[in-house]
Amino acid sequence: MEHRPQIAVITRNALMNIGLKSILERIIPMAEVRTFTAVGELEAEGDTFFHYFVSSQTFIEHSRFFLGRRHRTIVLTESGAVPQPTAGVSYLNINCSEEELVKSILRLHHTAHNGGYHGACNESALPHVTEPVLSAREIEVLKLIVKGRLNKEIADSLNIGLTTVISHRRNLIEKLGIRSVSGLTIYAVTHGHVDIDEI
Repeated sequence: MEHRPQIAVITRNALMNIGLKSILERIIPMAEVRTFTAVGELEAEGDTFFHYFVSSQTFIEHSRFFLGRRHRTIVLTESGAVPQPTAGVSYLNINCSEEELVKSILRLHHTAHNGGYHGACNESALPHVTEPVLSAREIEVLKLIVKGRLNKEIADSLNIGLTTVISHRRNLIEKLGIRSVSGLTIYAVTHGHVDIDEI
């Protein structure tokens, strides 16, 4: 039986659990993401989780549990400021756009794995999927999209026409099946087209 690393999301907010689970499954496809609304449910599972994404209130209420797992704990905050940071614990601001949240999670994941993205580290465990082939120009356009450039800025940067940029964007959407900038960001980082430090 295949063993997949498990990630726990622990908040009392069901919508937050569902949303964060969806994003994490896209960023780290080889992991199994499970959601919990109470630490009691989590404790019954034993110490089997690779990472714990936990609301700040739950972290405070059950600090003994999470401090024992501090290097695997990511506390979800609703502002960029952390009132009293705890050594060894990572923090993630969730009060931002999906694109910024994805970038923040990618940075955390990158840092946690010593500078290497391990979202698809065990490719033999994943089903074989034929990757779409992107042209060199499509990759250039993808990199600039991920860096937040507008169509006009991309056209100027690459010395091509605006309609050509729009055509390349359409090709990227068709080939990759990805419409959002956050989705393109995940694709670009996980496939080595953009370094996490560039976004």
